[in-house]
Amino acid sequence: MSKRSLVIFALAAFSLAAQTVDRTKAPVTGPIPGYKLPPVFETKLPNGLGVVLVEDSRFPLVTARLNFQGGSKYDPKDMPGLAEAVGSVMTEGTKTRTARQISEETDAIGGSLNGAAGADSLTVSGGALSEHLTRLLVLMADVSRNANFPEDEVNLHKQNRIQSLRNERSEPGFLAEEKMAEVVYGSSPYSHIAPTEAAVGKLEPKVLATFRDTYILPNNATLIVIGKLPARADLMKTITEQFGSWQQKTLPPSPKMDTPAPKRQIVLVDRPGSVQADIHVGRLAPTRLTPEYFPLMVGNTILGGGANSRMFKNIREKEGFAYDAHSQYDTHRDAGDFEAVTQVRNEVIEPALKAVLAELDQMASTPVGSDELTNIKNYVAGLYVLRLETQDGLANQLNSMKALGLPNDYLETYTTRVRSVEPDQVLSAAKKYMAPGQAAVVVVGDASKIGDALKKFGDVTVTKAN
Repeated sequence: MSKRSLVIFALAAFSLAAQTVDRTKAPVTGPIPGYKLPPVFETKLPNGLGVVLVEDSRFPLVTARLNFQGGSKYDPKDMPGLAEAVGSVMTEGTKTRTARQISEETDAIGGSLNGAAGADSLTVSGGALSEHLTRLLVLMADVSRNANFPEDEVNLHKQNRIQSLRNERSEPGFLAEEKMAEVVYGSSPYSHIAPTEAAVGKLEPKVLATFRDTYILPNNATLIVIGKLPARADLMKTITEQFGSWQQKTLPPSPKMDTPAPKRQIVLVDRPGSVQADIHVGRLAPTRLTPEYFPLMVGNTILGGGANSRMFKNIREKEGFAYDAHSQYDTHRDAGDFEAVTQVRNEVIEPALKAVLAELDQMASTPVGSDELTNIKNYVAGLYVLRLETQDGLANQLNSMKALGLPNDYLETYTTRVRSVEPDQVLSAAKKYMAPGQAAVVVVGDASKIGDALKKFGDVTVTKAN
């Protein structure tokens, strides 16, 4: 190195060393950009099938979703888990293809194909290399229109589901979620989050086929295709060839949503021998179509939406009551629910529950500071934009839009609406949906160990796990 270079290097090093950095303050977050959808084309076939095409030529891939309004809320009362079974088994055989043939054809196009049901909708999901889009659509049309639910595949689903159900019911967190759904939603269709073993035992091919013939229909569906697409006329011709002759039918009315009014109650699900207690405090909450959604969603993130949230920093970091402390706000098409959640040792059930209720009360009584609110809005908006970067992420968001009945501009206006949330809006939403006065408290644990402590908070109803 020359003397001149050494001098320049030394001066640069001295200049850097002379700069003072205040490490007590987090770096300022730059402006979070709004989200702009790629080019979107939307139409509908004569049989009622909605079609959404989104051009994304960054990669030679395509991602597809075929969404039906046919989720678990449409399950008969004596058959919880029916929609789930239909979604799982419909890709395991058709009138012309066995499960193995479907799997081999999917592998041959470098793709994936599966079905799954949520609370509101059932979705057939697929993906492949762009050059094989036609073959992917052929497979998706076949499993949707011609699934025959082979008896051996149905029996295999029943065996696997009973085993997984037993595993789920061995977890206190699952038992708490199950009981909270019953308490919040009452007798309405959202009150069950899983099947029963008795219902699984009654699954038969003809039962699944009846559900398919009732809800898996073109006039009850939207096909979403994202990726490097062929010419639109050619693609629409392929879609019409595969789905156009599918006959529409009259759909049954949507199930009635008769949810109970929120009220303060304490339910203890007795789990003898448990060395910890799972605490869930929650109540009914609004859907995404209400003006309260964004303030409550932002407020939920402030309260318990990550490692920088109030519950995490207080209940876990400061008090050491729990490894996990968070809150969650889940929305369906017709209702939603909010919960504050933690798991604690039996010995600290009383101070831990007090701490949870105190956090909820503070959200409902004290305005959020401007700095805290700004940081959370940046976090929420930034995370949202990141989730839409991949084809799969965008496909899932568009699928949710259709499942929940959201407007077409929902994705593009999301970050703006997050940024528009003000402290008084968060406080108003928190007063209505977070204040513990009308919240249900569900605790899973050993009643002989924690029952007396819970009685200090009010009357306790002790139940057994389902």
